[in-house]
Amino acid sequence: MKKYNAAITLALLGGILLILSVLDLMKQDGLYSAYENRLLAQKPKFDLKELLNGDYTEAYEEYITDQFVFRDNWIFLKTGADVLLGKKEINGVYLAKDGTLIERHLPREIDRETEEKRLELLRTLLVWQDGREKENAAAGRFYVMLVPTADNIRTEQLPDYAEYYVQDPFLAEVASIIGENRAVNVREALLAHKEESIYYGTDHHWTTLGAYYGYLAWAEAAGVSPTSYEAEAVSHNFLGTLHSKTHLPTLPDTIEAYMPGGGEGGEAVFRVYYDFAEDAVYSLYAPSHLDTKNQYAYFLDDNHPFIQIERENPPKEAEGKKLFILKDSYANCMIPFLTEHYETIYVLDLRYYHGRLLPLLDEYGAEGEMDLLICYNVIHFLEEFQYY
Repeated sequence: MKKYNAAITLALLGGILLILSVLDLMKQDGLYSAYENRLLAQKPKFDLKELLNGDYTEAYEEYITDQFVFRDNWIFLKTGADVLLGKKEINGVYLAKDGTLIERHLPREIDRETEEKRLELLRTLLVWQDGREKENAAAGRFYVMLVPTADNIRTEQLPDYAEYYVQDPFLAEVASIIGENRAVNVREALLAHKEESIYYGTDHHWTTLGAYYGYLAWAEAAGVSPTSYEAEAVSHNFLGTLHSKTHLPTLPDTIEAYMPGGGEGGEAVFRVYYDFAEDAVYSLYAPSHLDTKNQYAYFLDDNHPFIQIERENPPKEAEGKKLFILKDSYANCMIPFLTEHYETIYVLDLRYYHGRLLPLLDEYGAEGEMDLLICYNVIHFLEEFQYY
């Protein structure tokens, strides 16, 4: 009887695996996961050299993982099992004590060599900026705003004994290299408001409110009078990248947007040019993204290599002023606040721009005063900041 039951069990398992294999072969490979907001791995082209060095096998495993039939359902089942087993970290995401999600960044993921490379890139930009200031007293100012990630601000909400990369020492090194007057101390601004909704509960970005506190820190460093926080909710059902990684049932986030006020000429009007296009759009926001999984793309139409923002009828103190921003997506929801202080803003995302940086800075800063701002979260800066 035992042999019979074992045979039935093996037959059932074999049948299930056979059905899944057939379905997997019949299924057309996907290109993009709207649920996870990322491109899916595609079937690698066979290459004997890559097979021998292991690259082909690694790429094929990634392909199978991304393209497996009913993949989202399996992830959901695995996540449910992990929660039942009491796990406090799933797929690189910590389950916070207050029910929100916090992206995990382990100390071993950032080595000293990476830190030193990024510091050297800052030194090079500092030399470029100092050279401009020697040639022209009105060259503009240089600011660096590196935003701590949620694990460094909401530490009390992390699971007990959770590891995280402590960002304070690196931020201190940045400040020592570029000078305290150029390093925007956004960390202290966020710590002062850590009990507020300054990070999304389902996404790795800071919220518009968090960005506003960062903007206040920048305004203090720049010596300008900040605008007030008059934002309006544009979505109440945002489920971001951390939710996509865990597939956990959780309360959605609200997305707020700052609507710039009018200058002396009345309502604020913008001309926004994406990727060196000749035709402009007339809004800082792209509402169509609110009907997609990637709702954060509402801010500045997601990520573009280059954006030029021109404000008509700017506030008087902003007339003729220019700002050049090197950024990751953290800056997208803060830039509308900065339009209160500049008539023209250039936005460069080095992840997607493949030209040379310094000649571009020289070109756009050739005439008149132009400030330079680097705005990244700390982890993205360490992982992605590169311009040669």
